[in-house]
Amino acid sequence: MRRREFIAIFGGAIATWPLAAHTQQRAMPVVGFLHPSSHTYNPQLVSAFREGLKETGYVEGQNVVIEYRWGDDQVDRLPTLAADLVRRQVAVLATVGHEPVFTAKAATSSIPVLFIAGADPVKLGLVSSLARPGGNLTGVNIITTELTAKRLELLRALMPGAVRIGLLVDPTNVVNTETAVRDAEEAARSIGLKIRVLNASTPSEIDAAFAIIVSERLDALFVDLIPFFSGQRIQLIDLSARYAVPAFYGWRQFPESGGLMSYGTSLADAYRQEGIYAGRILKGEKPADLPVVQPTKFEFVINLKTAKALGLHVPNGLLAVADEVIE
Repeated sequence: MRRREFIAIFGGAIATWPLAAHTQQRAMPVVGFLHPSSHTYNPQLVSAFREGLKETGYVEGQNVVIEYRWGDDQVDRLPTLAADLVRRQVAVLATVGHEPVFTAKAATSSIPVLFIAGADPVKLGLVSSLARPGGNLTGVNIITTELTAKRLELLRALMPGAVRIGLLVDPTNVVNTETAVRDAEEAARSIGLKIRVLNASTPSEIDAAFAIIVSERLDALFVDLIPFFSGQRIQLIDLSARYAVPAFYGWRQFPESGGLMSYGTSLADAYRQEGIYAGRILKGEKPADLPVVQPTKFEFVINLKTAKALGLHVPNGLLAVADEVIE
């Protein structure tokens, strides 16, 4: 090689060294995302999480990496998945549901952990207070169990003759199930309803639960608000239609997909808020200083077409207070 060519090549290589070093220094931060269900759970909700990140200036693949870990509705997989994310030293670990956040809490005391939790996070022991979480955890409280009484009242308003209500829970989701059963039984007693607890942690067990509903002639079904049942919403809606079982849900995604009624907070907004908090932490804020987000809006959605198919008359009073009536 001639001397002039060697100098040109060598000089070009030197010129690229600072650029390469600068690129390494500015490696993209990594966000861990731990979910108890599968990647097919609800793409719109995951998109809402990414939208929240985008609102704080982070776009997946451009200046942030998201490492997804899915439990595929197997609780015993969560510790391994959480440990993997901790081992990868993610900058923040976002979780959904009670089991994932407790798993993440046990896996790390230093990495910021975000949660979307249905019960009071103070009572669950996740934070010291809603205003000042105080540790490495904060997130969004979607208030699922506290709304049980209101949901049963709406169900009674639609079906004043109803007496026996099935409560579908997942026994493997221990924390949520204990709270859901206790709150439902207390609320039911106050308005003269009786609760029949039905357990299901697999699609086949959901089928079996509906067989019990039919054989015992329960008047209606109340579905617990957990990611597993949200992921199985089409199965639940199809079974409810096949066996003419009026079913009440917590998220608007159910009546939008053909379910009867729902009352609860906006799940999409909860995912978006969690994404926003992930972005704020990436910018340097501490979870200890970020107040737990409390919902300010509750949505009551009725699918009038489904009600008519079930032979139910929806009183004008319910239609008047509904946030949305699907016809």
